[in-house]
Amino acid sequence: MNRNYKVAGHLFGVRGEELCSAMDELAGFRPFETEEGELLFSFAMGADVPDMVAVQYEFSHEGVAGQFGTTGDGHLLALKPENEQPLYLWHAAGDDVVLLSGNRTAHLLRFALWIGYGMMTLPLDTVAIHSSCIVYNDRAVLFLGESGTGKSTHTRLWREYVEGAFLLNDDSPVVRVEDGGIWVYGSPWSGKTPCYRQERYRLAGCVRLSQAPYNRIERLSVLQAYGAIHPSCPPEFAYDNNLYDFVSGSIGKLISHVPLYHLWCRPDEEAVLLSCRSLFGKG
Repeated sequence: MNRNYKVAGHLFGVRGEELCSAMDELAGFRPFETEEGELLFSFAMGADVPDMVAVQYEFSHEGVAGQFGTTGDGHLLALKPENEQPLYLWHAAGDDVVLLSGNRTAHLLRFALWIGYGMMTLPLDTVAIHSSCIVYNDRAVLFLGESGTGKSTHTRLWREYVEGAFLLNDDSPVVRVEDGGIWVYGSPWSGKTPCYRQERYRLAGCVRLSQAPYNRIERLSVLQAYGAIHPSCPPEFAYDNNLYDFVSGSIGKLISHVPLYHLWCRPDEEAVLLSCRSLFGKG
């Protein structure tokens, strides 16, 4: 059993009955199924998990301890939930197959696929940005910020107060440099908001949010813009020189093409119209 998916223009396969059956639990992937084109890479089940030679990044989220690092010839992700079997994902340099072994519970598998997809597409000017993405006037806007800063609230208010605005993705839209510009794609990874659109739009700009008792917006310098978007890129890749070179290159191209702003705001209509006027000149 095999299935193919297309995300941000990149085609990848899922090979084998075990893995394809597990994909049935991941509703967000169904809009991205396809039968077209030549595959960039594939996911498949493996057997012998390689040793992690160096741990580059460690994290803990909702009872899952994670490690990302290097093996003798590639990279390894280990996800270890409390009182459950772990899930491993690894890739050897130069190979076009990403291997998995272990616990294929939906939330673990979804995250592992996100890491695997990210590793394989970084060299192609592609990076997932932790953000909530609104589309208005056929242009996309990324709202950035740490968890809990109000990204989803702000984009919800956009949909309430700006006619024609809609949500493309609420957690991890994929940004790709292509066709002489910066494009934003919907993805199968949308956090707790089920929004899975197989669509792409040119990026109009990015806005980093901070909660405040007032509404004020400021356009950022190039250096400030880099500092604003860097924390929203996958942290797993930030401590590997080869992987981060690709991330850094994509950020550099993004900030040279579109404006980045910092919005200090309340959760109200005035904040929405202020950001809309700054980005689109109306609202």
